[in-house]
Amino acid sequence: MKKQNLIVITGPTASGKSALAVSLAQKLNTEIISADSRQIFKGIPIVTAVPTEEEKGGIKHHLLEVLSLDAYYSAARFREDSINIIREIFLEKENVIVCGGSMLYIDALTNGIDDLPTVPDNIRDNLAALWKSNGDEWLLRQLKELDPVYYENADLKNLKRIFHAVEISITAGRPYSSLLTGRISFPEALPFNIIKFCLSGPRELLFEKINSRVVKMMEKGLEEEALRVYDLRNLNSLNTVGLKEMFSMIDGILSREEAVARIQKNTRVYAKKQLTWHKRDKTINYLNFCDSPEENINNILEYLS
Repeated sequence: MKKQNLIVITGPTASGKSALAVSLAQKLNTEIISADSRQIFKGIPIVTAVPTEEEKGGIKHHLLEVLSLDAYYSAARFREDSINIIREIFLEKENVIVCGGSMLYIDALTNGIDDLPTVPDNIRDNLAALWKSNGDEWLLRQLKELDPVYYENADLKNLKRIFHAVEISITAGRPYSSLLTGRISFPEALPFNIIKFCLSGPRELLFEKINSRVVKMMEKGLEEEALRVYDLRNLNSLNTVGLKEMFSMIDGILSREEAVARIQKNTRVYAKKQLTWHKRDKTINYLNFCDSPEENINNILEYLS
């Protein structure tokens, strides 16, 4: 029996992933699963570039704006949710499209992840409260005490990752690093083909697209969106490029012009990280975002034939 296809459309921010995915879904008569760690939250559609109803082109999208801003979500949950959705779609369709730029989510779905324990709410909430009252240095000391091996190798500026390592260490009763075995939580072979495509192109043009997108976000009301969620700014869901700079503007640290320039710069830095991540994956097929959607769709269909 011929295997069905899971088609992954990824690429750096502003490369045109969503538009290509919609055009492809229309061609293949299928649905799209969003692989974006911020678009899954409600209430911040401008900064996360959630596609409008018009941009969705009549295609059903999954995992878009389904969680409140204070909800917890992870790559492990994304994998589980996505596989359940994929199985449902495959009851009627030959292909499913996953589209997004959150590299951890795509890796979790296509490659699997370590089988880590689920952190109880009381442990996470208590740890978050202690972190808030004692500060970042306290959190780093906790990691050093609980898992000195991971402490020596971790990016100590990535406090979200540090928090995760601490909460897992507490839940498991053993160092987080000792659980990173490479064994995945879904060890069975997935019963479908996984075909990955990445939109890429001239870096200078990509940066122009990013700069232009930030200007358009401001025109759409990014400042007003940031003001609406300002009181919730300590939530992890709001720790994202675009809002952090807007919050600094609201606090009087940056001027409006400085905030816009900082968003553009930080988005370009994030895009570079995405490109570096993609280069590590030797299974990715590259498409040029300078080509027309029709050309890229034809290239994809050739891979599927």
